[in-house]
Amino acid sequence: MSDKITVGVIDCSKFSIYRDWVLSYDHRVEVIQLGYKLDNFEEIKKCQGIVLTGGEDVHPRFYNHPEYYPYCHADDVNERRDEFEFKVLAYTEENHIPVLGICRGIQVGNVFFGGTLIPDIVTWGKFDHSKMPDKSDRYHDILINPSSWLKQIVKTDHGLVNSNHHQSTDQIGKGLVVSARSPDGIAEAIERLEPAGKPFLLLVQWHPERLNDQQSVFSKNLHIAFIDAIINRK
Repeated sequence: MSDKITVGVIDCSKFSIYRDWVLSYDHRVEVIQLGYKLDNFEEIKKCQGIVLTGGEDVHPRFYNHPEYYPYCHADDVNERRDEFEFKVLAYTEENHIPVLGICRGIQVGNVFFGGTLIPDIVTWGKFDHSKMPDKSDRYHDILINPSSWLKQIVKTDHGLVNSNHHQSTDQIGKGLVVSARSPDGIAEAIERLEPAGKPFLLLVQWHPERLNDQQSVFSKNLHIAFIDAIINRK
């Protein structure tokens, strides 16, 4: 078998940042760009792992709350992308493909498993988690469940992560559990409740691909765990 590790990365406006992060740390990794605009779903058959990237709001009709649509950014909703990523997740579940979800990735992943979203965090009475006025990422603390699988990856109970989102998970999807939260209660990471015999699935709200410290356990350790899961699956 080839030494190459092929990772499918979902197309988005900041695709190159995600691609470069996935290619970092390990020279064996190569990337396939996947997206509805590319009309290349069949390329997923070449992928040994999938990264769900950031981007648009998930349309609330997919989590049975169409009345939440006014709280979305109307120019930032893309149902075709939603449907493409649900199809990707169905494939990964059926074929035991490791998945790492980032920002929007935690949201679309939660909806796929039957969960719901908070359509606008500030309106729902939480701290502002969106970008700063100068367009830079906001940073805040997170608390990690000491008994979680995530704790085994990052080897700490707390830390500092970046933030740039106005939506978040609400009711958690079937078979999933929150493994990290921000001080105001926003879910910052989700994993499987019972992972035994199931493929790697880690969904995080922060952006490991653009943390100021790329050696942080909240970036590098996630990458290592994801690639290790691919290798162990081979």
